[in-house]
Amino acid sequence: MRTLFFFISLLSFSILYSQTNEEVTPPDNIKTIILKELTSEKQIPLIELGKTLHLSFDDINGDEADYYYKIKHCNFDWSTSQLMKNEYLKGNDDQHIQDYENSYNTLQNYSHFTLTIPNNDLRIIKTGNYLIEIYNDDDEIIFSKKFIIYTNQATVKTNIKRSRKLKDIDKKQIVQFSIKPRNNFFVNPKETIKTLIIKNNNINDCITNLKPQYTIGNELMYRYDQEASFWAGNEYFYFDNKNIRGGNISIQRFRLDTIYHNYLYTNTTRAHQTYTYNPDINGAFVVRNLNTDNSNIEADYAYIHFSLENYENLGNKKIYVVGNFNNYNTNESSEMKFNYDKGIYENTCLIKQGFTNYQFITLNNDRPDYSYTSGNFYQTENEYTILVYYRNLGDRYDRIIGIGSGSSVNISN
Repeated sequence: MRTLFFFISLLSFSILYSQTNEEVTPPDNIKTIILKELTSEKQIPLIELGKTLHLSFDDINGDEADYYYKIKHCNFDWSTSQLMKNEYLKGNDDQHIQDYENSYNTLQNYSHFTLTIPNNDLRIIKTGNYLIEIYNDDDEIIFSKKFIIYTNQATVKTNIKRSRKLKDIDKKQIVQFSIKPRNNFFVNPKETIKTLIIKNNNINDCITNLKPQYTIGNELMYRYDQEASFWAGNEYFYFDNKNIRGGNISIQRFRLDTIYHNYLYTNTTRAHQTYTYNPDINGAFVVRNLNTDNSNIEADYAYIHFSLENYENLGNKKIYVVGNFNNYNTNESSEMKFNYDKGIYENTCLIKQGFTNYQFITLNNDRPDYSYTSGNFYQTENEYTILVYYRNLGDRYDRIIGIGSGSSVNISN
């Protein structure tokens, strides 16, 4: 019996630490979640150790609800790490989010919550993958977000190339890079080094765990082709409704009901068109309201009416409208529904006022597929971020020791 009890306990422990942590999608009342380094303009949740993590979100119930946060340390594969909380946190989490303000002079009432870390309750003392979980006062999880803490102990050089495969040369972008430690040699790098390549602001659109192909001195070389390839996609569409009561280059008309409705011009699929440069902010969004002092609480919400003409035979595939504004979630709320009377796909989303990037995608093995909607063009401006993880022999967690970035603006053959 003792042996059986020990086996069951060991199995339970193994299952607990092997499960992958996925982000929990927020309910309909939680909007405009932003998680990033406080001083950075990029909306990708990468934070250097010692700098300030900033989380903000809106609750459109506007009832000043009580929310609490917990922080979980994860391994490279987003399974829960074996570290105890006091090993990666100095202080205590499971604290009440105290900073909030109610909206002012808006038709849509909401409460705007903010959280910064480090704060008086805790600071993060280890690098690695993290999950921040937001709970209500009934200890029910409301949503969660991934973020990554890193240090700069290695130099990462990056080059963006066109594919060497002729059939993909005009459609794919290849990320090649090298890693060089700033002090010592890596020990057994094929086993101790892991890598993560992220495209634009979407932490879930990534290529993981490429192994070094060879070394030059103490520099690890990664010169992959297909294994490090991303479909290039196309530039993002955008709309700007900082003046919520007017039309512009992307907004055809507006309507006032209980709150505002903005109707965008109908987009067309670009898969079979030629590439056209269209500056974007790589899927991000900026909250702003014209002639206000504090857009965080004075920017209003509007129902944005998206529409898309698409004559491609999709089979059983579904089209989604995504961007940082909805965390690239591909679910019922982002699915474009076909309107048989108009012959177009439509979707309506409640989005906070400002400048917003968006794109239309389908899915292929849970990865974004642009071939039916946007097309893939090697000229597309994308930004890639490379993260270097290191777990030396005897270590109990994956440290992040380097970060590099590259833009396809400088793409080469």
